[in-house]
Amino acid sequence: MRVLILGGDGYLGWPTAMDFAAAGHEVTVADNYLRRHMAEATESDALLVAPNLSERAAIFKGTTGHEIHVRIGDLSDPDVMFDIVRDTTPDTIIHYAEQPSAPYSMRGFREARETFQNNLDVTFNCIWAVKEIVPEAHVVKLGTMGEYGTPNIDIEEGWLEIEHKGRKDTFLYPRAAGSLYHTTKVLDTDLLWFYVRTYGLRVTDLMQGPVYGISTDEADLDPRLCPNFHYDDIFGTVVNRFLVQAVAGVPLTVYGGGGQTRGYLNLRDTLQCVRLAAEKPAESGELRIFNQLTETFTVSELAERVKGVGDQMGLGVEIKSIPNPRKEKEEHYYNPTHSGLIELGLEPHYMTEGILGAMLERIIENRDRIVTDRIMPRVRWS
Repeated sequence: MRVLILGGDGYLGWPTAMDFAAAGHEVTVADNYLRRHMAEATESDALLVAPNLSERAAIFKGTTGHEIHVRIGDLSDPDVMFDIVRDTTPDTIIHYAEQPSAPYSMRGFREARETFQNNLDVTFNCIWAVKEIVPEAHVVKLGTMGEYGTPNIDIEEGWLEIEHKGRKDTFLYPRAAGSLYHTTKVLDTDLLWFYVRTYGLRVTDLMQGPVYGISTDEADLDPRLCPNFHYDDIFGTVVNRFLVQAVAGVPLTVYGGGGQTRGYLNLRDTLQCVRLAAEKPAESGELRIFNQLTETFTVSELAERVKGVGDQMGLGVEIKSIPNPRKEKEEHYYNPTHSGLIELGLEPHYMTEGILGAMLERIIENRDRIVTDRIMPRVRWS
């Protein structure tokens, strides 16, 4: 396939590009380094040094022989989006190109507006570029399990059949996002559904849970090919953040009661899910939705898992509950269906002691780069 990856410099975008290229697909990545600029502006730089996209692509080609084409440009500008899609005529577009942080989106008016405009503009431009230039292309869009919130009923895979006054119909599952970032993802889904049913586009929307991990087959070939591993309170996902705290000797920061339950998956499984979705595309006129997770944990359970492995390695890990900076339920029902990707062929990598231990070892190698001031919450919802 000819594959265009929007947001190809990101934590997920770059490993995805390498994975598709290694599998023999023709890959182009597009990015404007927005997340890097945001991380620099908020003093939230990644733990591991990551070269720019052109340098990464050159290292990857020198190591594997596979080529990744690089385009630098602001995809919220419709001229940039249309030019890239016209030049690459992709069979598949993988859309990661959004501001990915809930805390950043809640930091203030400027950050909220920046999140709203970037995320919705890029999605809108992508839809229209596909509609006008490559109407048969398959869009694989990264959504988030955070769209659903924490309802007191089971979370189905995107759709819910409703019976009301003796009649039945199927609707998008109700959404109740907990941040502006997650709300932009809800709006993405609504936009996609409108254009799918109106113009017959083909779209897969992947409702992904928080991702953890550093290792992939390609990233392990050269440390310069590693993903953008963040551990700070703004861009770091909770598992990655806990692991860095364990190495730095900072008590693991459990927000409030610690009963917040989410669905998690290994970075390697993100790559599996995206490639399975791309290689087995949605039909024309179909908005196909998968819940992308492999197991669920409470925040307290995650902290205990990290502590257990850290203590075995002599780190003497402590856990500390702190006031919750977010507005969220700390105890709730949570039971998401996630069978669709398994049926497509996903073979999960579960959160074993071995996986956590290997991540801790990699972090220990880079412990001198940890800045502890970036760990504690710097953004509050109210």
